Amino acid sequence: MMKDLTIVLDNEAVQALMDRSHRKHRNVVAYVESASARNVRRAGWMRLIVPTTVRVEAAWDRRQASAARINQLGIADSPLDKDAADRAAKLCDTLRVSAADAHLAAVLENTRGPHAVVTSDRKDIGRIAAHIGIKLEIVAV
Repeated sequence: MMKDLTIVLDNEAVQALMDRSHRKHRNVVAYVESASARNVRRAGWMRLIVPTTVRVEAAWDRRQASAARINQLGIADSPLDKDAADRAAKLCDTLRVSAADAHLAAVLENTRGPHAVVTSDRKDIGRIAAHIGIKLEIVAV
């Protein structure tokens, strides 16, 4: 991994973290726990973020008992505020992507890089990154 990395989680990564029976659970947990452990050793060089629209799409309600484990991983919410909503709306219209993917793009634009996105949708995330001019590492789940 790189220095000062921002890691953004996409829908299937969140679903895999929440569901121990998900076929990709172990891979995503291993990646996130490895990144978190490196973060502790290096005094906060990495940010782990989930766009709130991705949380909605993945049905991650932080108040539910079933979310206790994922809540402990130090994943910060990136809310869909007015500015992010405006950027995401434009991307939805231009690229014909979901609201969650467009919000993810707005998060990438609004956070310090370098970036990595943990996703199962390499094609759309790659297309979004190219459109907004951000180089990123796509971590396939």
